[in-house]
Order: sequence, then C-alpha cells, then structure tokens
Amino acid sequence: MTFADYISQVFTGPSIALMATTLTAAVSGWGSAKGVGAVGTVVAGSLTEDPSKFGKLLILQALPGTQGIYGLITWFVFMIMSGFMSGAPKDLTFAQGWMIAAACMPMMIVGFFSAVHQGRVAAAGCSLVGKRPEEQSKAIVLAAMVETYAIFALLVSVLTIIFVVR
Repeated sequence: MTFADYISQVFTGPSIALMATTLTAAVSGWGSAKGVGAVGTVVAGSLTEDPSKFGKLLILQALPGTQGIYGLITWFVFMIMSGFMSGAPKDLTFAQGWMIAAACMPMMIVGFFSAVHQGRVAAAGCSLVGKRPEEQSKAIVLAAMVETYAIFALLVSVLTIIFVVR
C-alpha cells in the first residue's frame, strides 16, 4: 500500500466531515471555557467583597458558555443528518466532506472568538455590577450583543450542513 492509497482511505467524505464537526464542538467549547474562566476570576474577586451578588454575577459568567453549546448543536445536527447516530452513515462524497468542513468554519471560528470576547465583556460587566448592582441589565445586554454573532454563525453552519447532507 502506498502513502497515497493510505491517505485516500483515511480521508474519505464521512471522515473529513466527522473530523470537522468534532473540531467545531471542541474549538467552540475551548472558547467557552476560556470565556467562562475569565469571568469566573472576576466573579470570585467580587464575591469576596459582597457574597450576596452571586445570583447577579452568575448570569454574566454563564453567557460565554453558550458558544460551546452551539458547537455541540452543530455536531449533533451533522451526526443525526448523516446517519452516524443511527449506525447507518450516509456515503458522503469527498467533495461533500469538504463542504461540511467549510460549513463548520463559521461556528468553529466565530464560536471560539465570540466566547473569548464575550467573556471579556461579561468580566467588565461584573465590575459594573460589583459597584452598581442596579445596572445588571446593562451589563447583560452588553455581553449579549457579542452573542448575536455566535447565533449567526450557528445558523450558517447548521443550515449549510443540512443542505449538503440531505
């Protein structure tokens, strides 16, 4: 078996698509972990001064975690649409595998970076809530603005996967 034969057996349409969707879930989750962690360090500092603000700050800490959920949704949509979940995967062509890999890019890239940036905005919002608890809604709105682009990326990735696989 030559190296070219080996590569052509390993990189099939289904394997490329599966690697891409799995990476999407992992990279989006990585961004969420970074974002949630960044907010958590600020929340912990704020709670040392006033533990009663836990409920108000917890919402801000949870926001960057949604991108990881969106990456997981992207993976689930592919797994269900492609038949992997039922144990009878569709025979995707090499081109379809790469189209699905391309479809995953918006969620993978935007999911990672929006989670990190949302974590920064939410961390700044925690400072606002720490000093002025009545301004919690403003802090949430600012952090939620970043979420908009993660939702757009989710829609692009999921709808493209659906159109390619069906």
